[in-house]
Amino acid sequence: MGDEHGTSGPRDARGRPVRVRVAAIASLTPLEELDAEPFLVDSRGQHAMCAHWAAERGYVVTRELLVRGLRPDHSALWSDVEAGLVDLFVAPSRRVLERALSSVDEFTAECERRGVRVETVGGAEPSYDAQMKARVHRRLSLPTAGYDGR
Repeated sequence: MGDEHGTSGPRDARGRPVRVRVAAIASLTPLEELDAEPFLVDSRGQHAMCAHWAAERGYVVTRELLVRGLRPDHSALWSDVEAGLVDLFVAPSRRVLERALSSVDEFTAECERRGVRVETVGGAEPSYDAQMKARVHRRLSLPTAGYDGR
């Protein structure tokens, strides 16, 4: 079943499309780990994966979180939920959540308690060749020199 534009997704009581608002979680991993963990360092790639996942479902990313070892009760996670600006959290994988949060299980329990979904994209992480790693390195090491990541 789709709407007049051929897309499907959640609907309100009157059958109108409802925009599900998503907070995308990426891990803040030090640049020093680029060779061993390029995807965990590439926060832009993580957010892009979440944005693609959301767009495929007709959802909209309203918040991008970039965190490392954040407590599950931290206000940075919940302020937009409490303000009615976020309906669900998404991360590329459980591995990203394990870096981003101090306890994935406690976060998942808190989401359940608050009635907020948490999802993972679940796709394979991209493989990084030397050129891709170099682009990530440039983007993260040169932001104050005017480099915009392109």
